[in-house]
Amino acid sequence: MAKRYVHKTGKNSQGDITKLCNEGQSWSPRPKVDAISDIENGIHEYWVPWSTGPETKIKVVNGSTGKYLRTDRDTTTRNNLDDLPDC
Repeated sequence: MAKRYVHKTGKNSQGDITKLCNEGQSWSPRPKVDAISDIENGIHEYWVPWSTGPETKIKVVNGSTGKYLRTDRDTTTRNNLDDLPDC
């Protein structure tokens, strides 16, 4: 299982994460549906190497409108992937 680092995220007009990005990597950008499949099937792990604090693993969450990607970097309930710049 390869560990992939995410530095940016793509977002739609509602702010939902649509893709994971790390410029210069052959896998980037990775659409959300493919990243979810990678994680659920144990193919790849995705991590965010925050500049302030330890790296955080990206996980799949089953929400009311379907599966989505998120991190739990802190004690808030918001998705910290939203804090990454757009790709």
